[in-house]
Amino acid sequence: MRAEIEKTVAEIEQVLTLLRRHLDWDTAQLRLDALNAQTESPEFWNDPEKARTIMRERDELDVAVKTVRELETGIGDNVELIELGEAEGDQDVVREAENALVELKQMARRTQIETLLSGEVDGNDCYVEIHSGAGGTESQDWANILLRMYTRWAERRKMKVEVLEMHDGEEAGIKSATIQVKGHNAYGWMKTESGVHRLVRISPYDSAARRHTSFSSVWVYPVVDDSIDIDIREADLKVDTYRSSGAGGQHVNTTDSAIRITHIPSGIIVACQQERSQHKNRATAMNMLKARLYELELQKREEAANAQAASKTDIGWGHQIRSYVLQPYQMVKDLRTGVESGQPSLVLDGDLDEFMEAALAQRVGVATDVAGDD
Repeated sequence: MRAEIEKTVAEIEQVLTLLRRHLDWDTAQLRLDALNAQTESPEFWNDPEKARTIMRERDELDVAVKTVRELETGIGDNVELIELGEAEGDQDVVREAENALVELKQMARRTQIETLLSGEVDGNDCYVEIHSGAGGTESQDWANILLRMYTRWAERRKMKVEVLEMHDGEEAGIKSATIQVKGHNAYGWMKTESGVHRLVRISPYDSAARRHTSFSSVWVYPVVDDSIDIDIREADLKVDTYRSSGAGGQHVNTTDSAIRITHIPSGIIVACQQERSQHKNRATAMNMLKARLYELELQKREEAANAQAASKTDIGWGHQIRSYVLQPYQMVKDLRTGVESGQPSLVLDGDLDEFMEAALAQRVGVATDVAGDD
């Protein structure tokens, strides 16, 4: 085998060793067998809440175990194909197996990062808030582009996206939107997207075809379940009702069903206009508020834990994290990790994995020779 492919195989094997150690491989397999046995019991669903917790653990462990086995099988099969192809002088077989090993390396890198997502709520669904910056129509259009980008990213990962609140711009785009992303490790993957995103392009709304710079902010926070107790006093809340601004059927805009809740001590504001029922919108908004308050506490903990390393990193909440330049050249650059892409059209269509992986690797401290670029 070529030295480059031997290095690729060694890197995959290194990740496999780390994954087995992280999972406590023998214990993980026994635990998965035990969980599978529990789910097959006739009384399993007698306690739905407990059953859902067990199912979630089982599904996550099942994915982890299957991935390790897939990587092990992939290495063995493709190394064997390369040796066979070299012996028979079949370069097509060799190239195909080498390409498969490169893909396995990328899969191993993603799996390592995802497996190491061990935060309290990394496995949870998440809320994503997008707000346009100053600049009117141009910034509002940019906010709408970001909304589509995250929706496409979620769809690529087979996650579900639900629009909870949206305020349209006067001419185009959106002033703000809140979506809920539902899927395995949704918050764990998306939490590094919080910050200010900058767009440079020739504005389609400028008759003089001048170059414009626009800013929009993104805020990601986890959906919290009932097991996490968040104490909110009614006296600390200011609740406003208003008419939903979205398009819809005959009842949507005829009643003040939309809800906006302001948490006075923290200044946090959440809103929901998804349902026709004011009661349902209030319940959803309260869940969003609990999630925001919990995320605020997580942020404080992280800032305290990283205080000594603050000078070495650029993970600032609410600060510019990424630039998307469409003119005069084409480049997307993450200002925290240095990751770049010369294909912004793909990035804006949801191809964000490289940026997310680098930011997560930076957070969890994955070695650069394993988690770096190919």
